[in-house]
Amino acid sequence: MTESKNPSIYNVPNALTSVRFGLAIGVMILIPNGEYLIGLVIFIVAASTDWMDGYWARKYGQVTKLGRIFDPFVDKIIICGTFIALVEVEGAGVKSWMATIVVGRELLVTSLRGMIEGSGGDFSASQLGKWKMVLQCGAVIAILVTLLNPGNNILDWTSFVFLWGA
Repeated sequence: MTESKNPSIYNVPNALTSVRFGLAIGVMILIPNGEYLIGLVIFIVAASTDWMDGYWARKYGQVTKLGRIFDPFVDKIIICGTFIALVEVEGAGVKSWMATIVVGRELLVTSLRGMIEGSGGDFSASQLGKWKMVLQCGAVIAILVTLLNPGNNILDWTSFVFLWGA
């Protein structure tokens, strides 16, 4: 994805990303405090609007250097922060080593992105990366739904499968 000529950083895609950042912080506060339903709803909004900022930026020529850095950063905050928050929750099934693997993978990819793009290469999101995000979001959603419905074996297995797939 190439940047637009002289785009302002004050645009709709960067505003959407900023809202997603605020929603991510809300999710990280709500989950450890047992507010699973509102945390689930806010997580779904934050995660499902991820595609909107990139689509808008490309369609309306509002791709910026800030957006190319900020959007994947916020994606990492949403996923990593939520997994870290779930470590504190009894019954979530997320262990500290699992969250560490998720965070470590995201840090590695971010480092590679910086290295490749710093040397003039392109490291735009791939289909594999998009599917990884879908699995991670599916894991979080399944875990939160399971926490809202304790003792449901089907939900337990669903969250287990998504968690290991993520």
